[in-house]
Amino acid sequence: MLQFDQPDLMPRLAENKKAHYDYQILEKFEAGLELLGHEVKSVRDEKMSLTGSFVTLNRGSAWLMNAQIPPYPKAGPLPGYDARRTRKLLLHKRELLRLMGKMEQKGLTLVPLSAYTKGSRIKLEFGLARGKKQYEKKEAIKRREVDREIRRSLK
Repeated sequence: MLQFDQPDLMPRLAENKKAHYDYQILEKFEAGLELLGHEVKSVRDEKMSLTGSFVTLNRGSAWLMNAQIPPYPKAGPLPGYDARRTRKLLLHKRELLRLMGKMEQKGLTLVPLSAYTKGSRIKLEFGLARGKKQYEKKEAIKRREVDREIRRSLK
């Protein structure tokens, strides 16, 4: 079995592709996810969606809000199950205190970037981010198009 030490090399189960477009990621963090049994199966089947989700800090812990994990189809009927329920993130106390200190700065937010496996655990990578202005987004698109044209001309 392959061992991965860096989150960038681990197989992704879900990814928030718009996060890098909408936000400037200043720092990345890793946290465990507190999931129900059928949610674990659904995430491993790559059914999780992080689009539009965010991380909040309150009551001395971190919470993943608005992430969608549909019910596992083979689990049978699950009455009252909410696919967008709030899920707890598992962090050490010192990490939480550090994040709370950083979040006091104006204009910063916590954005989920991806979910992946690390051993038998499911981890969430999230970043401390600052929102990009509209002109910064347009510059990124222009830069990407110029790079694409350069690569085409070199071939």
